[in-house]
Amino acid sequence: MITCQKNSFNLDPGVHYLNNAYRGPQLRSSEEAGIASIIRQRNPFQFKPMDFFEGLDSIRISFGKLVNCQASAVAVMPSTSYGFTSVLNNLKAKPNSKAIVVKDEFPSGYFAIARWAKENQATIETISPDPNEITLGESWNKNLLEAIDSNTAVVLLSSVHWMNGVKFDLKAIGAKCKEMGASFIVDGTQSVGAMPIDVQECQIDALICATYKWLLGPYSLTIAFIGEKFYSGTPLEESWMNRNNARDFGKLSEYEDKYINGAARFTVGEASNFILLPMLQASLDQILEWTPAAIQDYAKRLNSPLLQFIKKIGGNSEEEPYLAQHLFAPQLPAAINPEVLKQELEKNSVYVSTRGKYLRVSVNIYNEKEDIDALMHVIGQQLSSV
Repeated sequence: MITCQKNSFNLDPGVHYLNNAYRGPQLRSSEEAGIASIIRQRNPFQFKPMDFFEGLDSIRISFGKLVNCQASAVAVMPSTSYGFTSVLNNLKAKPNSKAIVVKDEFPSGYFAIARWAKENQATIETISPDPNEITLGESWNKNLLEAIDSNTAVVLLSSVHWMNGVKFDLKAIGAKCKEMGASFIVDGTQSVGAMPIDVQECQIDALICATYKWLLGPYSLTIAFIGEKFYSGTPLEESWMNRNNARDFGKLSEYEDKYINGAARFTVGEASNFILLPMLQASLDQILEWTPAAIQDYAKRLNSPLLQFIKKIGGNSEEEPYLAQHLFAPQLPAAINPEVLKQELEKNSVYVSTRGKYLRVSVNIYNEKEDIDALMHVIGQQLSSV
């Protein structure tokens, strides 16, 4: 059973950081890898041709282990929007097709599917939970599954909702998409690294993840699993690195037309970032050692007193199996204003996020009991003052 790993980070000891869904803190090992990489740039003669590829190869292998896919099915990109567009550009719709998203999907996903729908004369169906339910997860998943039919061309959603933390049943959704012939595209940014996801078991066609949250990596990197249905697709750009002869620098001017097999054709140009990739590799190594399952279990044990406290004061929280232990938004008593509470929390060095009407709490392996106690203390003070 894993214990608190706060010593693996350089977090300010006076801060209660319950906001990993905003941005993950840097691991010590990742920071050290970045500094070493910057120093290495002093002498470019040290870089050999294979250095442009070996870092990418290692990243692909590590991410494949996290989500259960081959390294050849992994592409490296600068952003989730780049990934969504790369995939959707190679997805054509039949007449009268529709795309499915969930209510308040993250903007990058929504804008990508909105453009796709416009270009393909398709409609967008936005799925919401039942408005009269106290918790959202059960009805939201039910409504989503019922909406996927023979007219559905694509379902695009986040594995865990970025605002309220509702967990979607990817296995059931993937099976329904497969049955109806729909493509299944998942934004894994708010889950991959802290919660197990198996792209084979869930029959996901593309899983796209920014690295700066639960993968504890740097900003401006995204990793994607892209499935076989897209392997004959056209990438957004024509990078020399994604061609069959790219690793032989003496033959680059022979202009090879064929792309590397698998998802690599979708990797962004100049992906061999000699500073960011080593930082991400260190983070992936550490997460693989801890395992997402152990991190999720740690978060569950850490959050148990908080969830009991929320119910005691008259609030509610999502229930299993729709509760993501690392990211959730408890429903507080109506007397508490989330924005006012957030201000009071920050005065006490407790950091969370507000997303719409939700107070979003997101914990990771560096959090400890004192962080949860500090959050409950301020909530209790707010409740007694109204």
